[in-house]
Amino acid sequence: MVEGKEQDIINEVKKNGLGKASMARFQNETLDSDIHLGWINLNLEDLPSEGKFYPSDAVLQIRSAQVAEIRAFSTMDESNLLNIESSLNAIIKGCTRFKSGTKMLSYKDILEEDRIFLLLSIRDLTFPEAENKLMLKGQDSNGESFDVELSTKYFDTERVPEEIEQYYDAETRAYVIQTKSAGEITMAPPTIGVMEEITKFMQTRQQERKSWDQSFIQIIPYLVQDWRGFNSKSIFNSEVEFQGWSERKYMVIYRIAEKLKIGVKSELKVDRQGEEVLVPLNFPGGIKSLFIISDLSSELL
Repeated sequence: MVEGKEQDIINEVKKNGLGKASMARFQNETLDSDIHLGWINLNLEDLPSEGKFYPSDAVLQIRSAQVAEIRAFSTMDESNLLNIESSLNAIIKGCTRFKSGTKMLSYKDILEEDRIFLLLSIRDLTFPEAENKLMLKGQDSNGESFDVELSTKYFDTERVPEEIEQYYDAETRAYVIQTKSAGEITMAPPTIGVMEEITKFMQTRQQERKSWDQSFIQIIPYLVQDWRGFNSKSIFNSEVEFQGWSERKYMVIYRIAEKLKIGVKSELKVDRQGEEVLVPLNFPGGIKSLFIISDLSSELL
């Protein structure tokens, strides 16, 4: 791990880029306090969301994971989806710093679909050694197998189609869409904070042996732009209101929500000797392998 070794961070970022991470401050002879803490700036345009849904003056920084955070991550129960979500978000919470001007934002303001990019970028800082890279198996059209690094540079993301993109509003940082059946609708991809509240709502309902409307849960994340004040009570109230929607209104909003899925695709796009090869995106050794080394061969003498 690179804790306390700023030069290691500098060399790693120079080598692998981390997208278009800002290196200007690292190149100064006098490093400020942020550098000593290991914080580096990320270019928001490199994220799956391209930063379009964040404040125009937003700054997002990451650092390497510390020992305590890795220990906590190691206790993850990979058979429990809720525990996995909680563990991933704990890394994002501890290893990111997000602000708009002088105002500090929360990790909950980060889009859910940007999370995987951030997690891999944080991992790159945490384990800069080549032997700790996550490697996947690919196969070209000739049937030949090859190794490919699980890296953000190979990510292929979903794009919002032009029929919806034309409604993007730079002031509200969302899509303000005019429709015949549902009127004006403001929609955007969901944040981590919104998804946490929805997950909590479903968990509570499950514990109480109560059902919830699956079709409602599929679209409500795209209709809520701020997680603040968004809780189980407001979700329940929105669900009651949802029952009064016309069939046409639901269908329109559902279709728009489908087109707002901007996340990383399930396959990496790799150039293999001039051939574009798609490699399934997975985590060798399970999701824990993000921060827990699964291959001990490099450590055994």
